[in-house]
Amino acid sequence: MVHHAKTKTYKKEEINMVKIELKDGSIKEVEQGSSILDIAKSISEALARVATAGKVDGEVKDLRTVINEDCKLEILTFDNDLDGKKAYWHTTSHIMAQAIKRLFPEVKLAIGPSIDEGFYYDFDTENPFTDDDKARIEEEMKKIIKEDIAIEKFSLPRKEALDLMKDEPYKVELINDLPEGEEISFYKQGDFTDLCAGPHLMSTGKVKSVKILSSSGAYWRGSEKNKMLQRIYAISFPKASQLEEHLQFLEEAKQRDHRKIGKDLKLFMTHKLVGAGLPMYLPNGATIRRTLERYIQDKELALGYSHVYTPSLANVELYKTSGHWDHYKDDMFPVMKMDEEEMVLRPMNCPHHMLIYKSELRSYRDLPIKIGELAHDFRYENSGAVCGLERVRQMCQNDAHLFVRPDQIKEEVGKVLKLIKEVYQHDFGFPAESFKYRLSLRDKANKEKYIDNDEMWETAESQLRAILKELNIEFYEAEGEAAFYGPKIDIQIKTALNHDVTIPTCQLDFALPERFDLKYIGEDGKEHRPVVIHRAILGSSDRFMSFLIEETKGNFPTWLAPVQVKVMTITDAQHEYAQEVVNKLTKNLIRVEFDDRNEKIGYKIREAQLEKVPYMLVIGDKEVQAGTVGVRSRKDGDVGAIGAEEFIEKIKNEIENYQ
Repeated sequence: MVHHAKTKTYKKEEINMVKIELKDGSIKEVEQGSSILDIAKSISEALARVATAGKVDGEVKDLRTVINEDCKLEILTFDNDLDGKKAYWHTTSHIMAQAIKRLFPEVKLAIGPSIDEGFYYDFDTENPFTDDDKARIEEEMKKIIKEDIAIEKFSLPRKEALDLMKDEPYKVELINDLPEGEEISFYKQGDFTDLCAGPHLMSTGKVKSVKILSSSGAYWRGSEKNKMLQRIYAISFPKASQLEEHLQFLEEAKQRDHRKIGKDLKLFMTHKLVGAGLPMYLPNGATIRRTLERYIQDKELALGYSHVYTPSLANVELYKTSGHWDHYKDDMFPVMKMDEEEMVLRPMNCPHHMLIYKSELRSYRDLPIKIGELAHDFRYENSGAVCGLERVRQMCQNDAHLFVRPDQIKEEVGKVLKLIKEVYQHDFGFPAESFKYRLSLRDKANKEKYIDNDEMWETAESQLRAILKELNIEFYEAEGEAAFYGPKIDIQIKTALNHDVTIPTCQLDFALPERFDLKYIGEDGKEHRPVVIHRAILGSSDRFMSFLIEETKGNFPTWLAPVQVKVMTITDAQHEYAQEVVNKLTKNLIRVEFDDRNEKIGYKIREAQLEKVPYMLVIGDKEVQAGTVGVRSRKDGDVGAIGAEEFIEKIKNEIENYQ
């Protein structure tokens, strides 16, 4: 009997492909089910080696994430994107938590997020971590990195998740707070598992250089009602050289910290009896602030501004009318009931200025009307967020509102931008290349955060865009950064520490004139609606002071220095002549101090240098006989002897030219 072999028929599997649009706009076809890491490898092995995460249709995802449909994909690395850095740092935070659990098993885990410059992790421990503890933790982290442990992601149903984390009370609380149906994901690396949404690197060995920076106390979830935890800050880098550069940067930042300089130069102080976020200006700081405020007011007066004073309190109804109550209430202080009124500390000045405009009948010939004020505003900042002069609860705003006809918008916005340029580039000497212009727009996906008027928003945004283009100003657009009532031009300045800070702004507002029913009589004899330009040049005096202190390291230009000249004698024999010099300086409105103490001249000079005084006038017998002063400059050292009158003319010229 002959047996015939049976023939099997195999159906060829269809391979489904998906289209990936890369950052450069090119299209790449890959197999459905490919991971982001697979796609990175298909582009280049070098890219795959440095990849930290991916951005799929704008959402940051794990390299493990599989792609099953057409999408836009950006491969993130440590060096090309902040989100790429954060994936790297988030992974390192888990490495730190694993190290601590190995060394201190009894410690309970809270949260360990990445931040803009590194990461932290909060721990519940009975005994605060010592410097020796932190050194041990850092060494253990390096061991875990060397072990190159694979990192795995998995998800669990709520009941199983709670059972897994039953010994970690803070994780249990977080799980219980998650909405029903939301994924509860974990990351595991060897014997360590943590509740986390990710993203994370593929293994611990991808991290290279680590450094624990500092530790502090931190309330669980930022509430003083909760337990105080131990927070450890740290950072990591792919290269040891990057870590070294960062540590040098941190040292420079420490030298520029406005809180330290403010204390050393006796500029301001805080006290717990006064309250968090409520600094008190000492005589030196008050002098600088007063000089700044007079400076900007004089600039505004020369440009046709009128200055007013308005109360720091107002009826709640004012802010309901303006829209602040609906859109800004969470940042305001609680309501105070006074007789029949409900009063609140104001967060902004604009509603008051609307009423001042409305108090008279206005003609088209009156416009533009420019109302300026150095006004105290109050914002309910979280106690954990307040910081020296940078974030405060009471601030003095260099605020102004320009009431203009529609045909005046372009010209007046242009004048505001010109003033900003004059102040920052000419008078304060910031280079033009440190400036960046941002057109801040409404977030169209979250319209509830803004005044509800689509037509108004389209008009205002397109007008500001057109003005920037016409003035040949390079800018970028940022959705979600607008004020609730209108779009704005934010000017960002690159600081000495390479941060972008936003201080001056120019905002276009069609909403408040409508809400306050503002009018003017046009050339046609009919009523018309003005447009309001909100603008801030120095922003808040407090924040500008913090910015200026850090930029100058406390070496204020002569015109701003709290003490511009220190006169010092070598012996008591020069006292009478020195006093005459002091009197002449004072008569010329130069801020001077007389150091006639019975101390060696070298000691007096060193002390004045530490106080960062721009000029020291040393007077000995030779100077008395010649009718001169020995000049020492903070910048140039020993300048030599010149006549007192000549020196006065020199320093007056500096002051007048903002030097």
